[in-house]
Amino acid sequence: MAKQLNLLSGGQIVPTALHQEMQQSYLEYAMSVIVGRALPDVRDGLKPVHRRIIYAMHELGLTPERPYRKCARVVGDVLGKYHPHGDQSVYDALVRLVQDFSSRYPLLAGHGNFGSIDNDPPAAMRYTETRLAELGNQALLSEIGTATVDFTGNFDNSQQEPVVLPAQLPILLLNGSSGIAVGMATNIPPHNLGELVDGLIALIDRPTLSDDKLLELIPGPDFPTGGEIVGIQGIRDAYLKGRGSITVRGVVSVETVQTGKTRRSQRPALIVSEFPFQVSKSGWIEKLAQLVNQGKLDGISDIRDESDRSGIRVVIELKREASPQKVLKQIYRLTALQNTFGVIMLSLVDNQPRQLSLRDTLQAFLDFREQTLTRQYQDELHKLESRLHLLSGLLKALDHLDAVIDILRHAPDGTTAKVQFQSRLDFSEEQANAILAMPMRRLTGMERDKLKAEFEDLSQRRQVLQRLLGDRHELLKSLKKELRQLKRKFADERRTRIVTADGTVKSEAVQFEEAKQQPLSVSLPLDLKPQAEPTVLEITQRGYGRRLLPKNATPIEPVSPQGELLEVTEDFPLQQIPSQTDHELLMFVRDGKVYSAPVGEIAKLNGRNDRGQPLVGLLPPAAQGDPDAIVAQFVADEVLREKQVVFLTQAGRIKRLPFAEMTNITARGLTVLKFKGDDGLHGIDVAQTGQQAIVASSGGRLLRMPVDDEQLPVLGRTAQGYQAVRLRKTETIAGLSIVDDGDELVLITQRGYCKRLPVAELRLGERGAIGTQGLRFANASDRLLAIVRAIPGAELVLELNGDRLLRLPMSSVKRQGKDGTGQRPKLIKSKDTVISSRICLPTGGE
Repeated sequence: MAKQLNLLSGGQIVPTALHQEMQQSYLEYAMSVIVGRALPDVRDGLKPVHRRIIYAMHELGLTPERPYRKCARVVGDVLGKYHPHGDQSVYDALVRLVQDFSSRYPLLAGHGNFGSIDNDPPAAMRYTETRLAELGNQALLSEIGTATVDFTGNFDNSQQEPVVLPAQLPILLLNGSSGIAVGMATNIPPHNLGELVDGLIALIDRPTLSDDKLLELIPGPDFPTGGEIVGIQGIRDAYLKGRGSITVRGVVSVETVQTGKTRRSQRPALIVSEFPFQVSKSGWIEKLAQLVNQGKLDGISDIRDESDRSGIRVVIELKREASPQKVLKQIYRLTALQNTFGVIMLSLVDNQPRQLSLRDTLQAFLDFREQTLTRQYQDELHKLESRLHLLSGLLKALDHLDAVIDILRHAPDGTTAKVQFQSRLDFSEEQANAILAMPMRRLTGMERDKLKAEFEDLSQRRQVLQRLLGDRHELLKSLKKELRQLKRKFADERRTRIVTADGTVKSEAVQFEEAKQQPLSVSLPLDLKPQAEPTVLEITQRGYGRRLLPKNATPIEPVSPQGELLEVTEDFPLQQIPSQTDHELLMFVRDGKVYSAPVGEIAKLNGRNDRGQPLVGLLPPAAQGDPDAIVAQFVADEVLREKQVVFLTQAGRIKRLPFAEMTNITARGLTVLKFKGDDGLHGIDVAQTGQQAIVASSGGRLLRMPVDDEQLPVLGRTAQGYQAVRLRKTETIAGLSIVDDGDELVLITQRGYCKRLPVAELRLGERGAIGTQGLRFANASDRLLAIVRAIPGAELVLELNGDRLLRLPMSSVKRQGKDGTGQRPKLIKSKDTVISSRICLPTGGE
């Protein structure tokens, strides 16, 4: 009979109370779920499954320029190497990283069926394909390595995986996150990239920035499906306390639809074009139909889904006697077209769950980014110094070549040669090994020059790294530069509007002020509108705007006939525009939009503010990344409203649009020009019928054509325009000018040659022609940079290399014919180049 095992005699049994064991085991399980599955890390904004998917794809080499690979391959790698859980849970997480209606900025790119806003399921992983999106690859993986972030063993200790990815953007706020852990949950909304970068830079520059100023830069969430946020108080609670309820709703407009051929068959209809975040369109339509059939929702006669590839369009046709506003209120109340997004900004900080405010979340990311950059620069400096040490040894060996050859000739073996290198020529062991490994071709003169050039380049880089590591201010400057580059590359417009409870759109600053100061409910007469006052708007060469009283507006002081050289940092007026405080300043930006600001809201010149304010600061935060974003600005008065604006793009497309089309411009701007590919706005000028448009190419060709309905017809706001001039392969667009018959043009080349050319010397052509050669170049490598209409009393302001400006009277530019090469002003030297040109107009000028 087998002996029974005596479990009590070995001393391996530890008596413990059942409730203590249950408590301890439950806590360990809870922390495992919190840290290992449900909550994102505040540093890279990712949960472990997302981090492992992205890192596994990095190891597979699925970069944006590589072909797509099957999702099943990615899921298999994630399961086998890093995440020993269910394959469907990994695939579901991967799908959400691809869906542009789930992620504001998808980190992965997909090929195939990844589901839809109608809650259609994605295809099986064996059919779909994926790779890293450009943003995900650059912002999360471009600096990955053990020198930058910590790595740890995977579940079976067979491989290493990163504890956190070296994120260059706050992904936690960028795409948001949601998850349910044991006893806690997180629900963070997505945000706009440009606004987050503006907030980060503001916190770097001013760590004590007030909460109100921070919330002006980041006014609220920006959902991938658009929609509207109603009211500002919920946003304030969420951002300042880490928890709040935000009311969101879809975007609905009212239209009249034709249901038959007679006029009586016209009916009002509600058109739903955007849904709240995470609301299924098909599910919502089904719920709405149920409510109508059950008699809980009156006034609706038909519901149609007319959505297509161009966007969402759900038509709710109403009965003839129904009130659209009343029906819409019922829909908001009974369906998810208006719902509440409960914000809980909970994330892992040092592996502990913490509820953070917006400022705390941004600061935690900045602290992590500073640590990451420091580690990266330290590692780069260490490798660079090792390389410099070897290069100095090789260069020293080349300087003592006879002694090196003598040692090698008489040494019996490599070990002896190495010892003699160290003793006789004072080389280190690493340098001696490098010399022994140096091939004979390194003895040639060209290879020696390459070694010297590499040594000099690395020495300069070492100085930069030492400055970055030794001066925190320089490190933060580098961080800000990196953030601005990412903003320029990946930022886009805000999709979600912020409206008041009655549906009207107000600026975020106004709404925040109302939320702070709970105004008294006093009824004021509707006609208490500030009375318009005359004013003078002054625009400066550095892009500042300021208002002056007409009696205080002194004429712009002219420059001497020979011109004047200035530093580019110096500011002076370019234009003074008589105006009224109720007029609008229209600002056209490179992406084809126009924004407006009341002239009366521009800073007034006084003793404390003698510079005014940057005009780019009048744009919404998402459009402020480029300091040169504004291509042109005009004051929209009664005279200008009767004229048209002519646009010219960088690809040479031209378009005419009435100024009267540019009314009711919201804070999101108004699109006035559509582009193909990476095209952008190059130039703008004001025109009337009967004038002529001149388009110039960099090769010196000028096309003169009439501004009429045949050559330059008036188009709609979303039209792309027509090709203005035929460009050769090496040519680009140089400029646009609207002229009359007796006018003259000033032509400016990159090498600084200028000349005045009578418009009459150019033959009248047709749109799309090749134009007339209007300039002969004195230097074969020169190019035409710009053309401007010659205005009596005006000046040219030329930006030169070396951060210099040249102010030059137009009258000093000599008149020449088409074959003239122009003359270089005396203050422009032979090696100078012109970067850009502007016009300084006399007071009251055109």
